[in-house]
This record gives sequence, C-alpha cells and structure tokens, in this order.
Amino acid sequence: MEEVKYPIGIQAFADIREDGYIYVDKTELVYKLANRGKFYILSRPRRFGKSLLVSTLEAYFRGRKDLFKGLAIDNLEKDWTEYPVRSNSFSM
Repeated sequence: MEEVKYPIGIQAFADIREDGYIYVDKTELVYKLANRGKFYILSRPRRFGKSLLVSTLEAYFRGRKDLFKGLAIDNLEKDWTEYPVRSNSFSM
C-alpha cells in the first residue's frame, strides 16, 4: 500500500505536484477565475490557502502544463499560453 503524503505547511503548488503530495483538485475553479470577470480580491481567513491559490495561479499563467496533468484544468485549457508573472511574497 502506497503511503499518502500530506502537504502540511507546503504552500507551493509546484512542490506539492512534483513531490507527490495529495492535492484536492480545485483547478476547475482556477480556470473559471482566470477566464471570467475582470478583477478579484482574494480575501480569505488566515491559514485558509491564499498562498497555495496564488501559487496555483502563477503556475497556470506561466504555462506549466506539466504540473496540471490529470487535473480538471488539463481538460479545460487548450492553449496553455505563457504570460509574464511577477510574484511578491509577504510571508517573511
């Protein structure tokens, strides 16, 4: 039986996907967020996944199709266009 790896304290989408941690697929919502509407404010309670969501969006806009293999967005996105991404971390 394969050991399940839980991503406790890991906030980088790429780390979770590349290192084989369990991931609850919310990429259909990421696709809708990126392709509908204009402006969004990401206000969520503390310790509620904002960093992971932003990291997932960053990977999506960088065109990292390899990270999304087997997830919902893999079937939704057809172009996988790469966009320039500027990322700031305020965690320190």
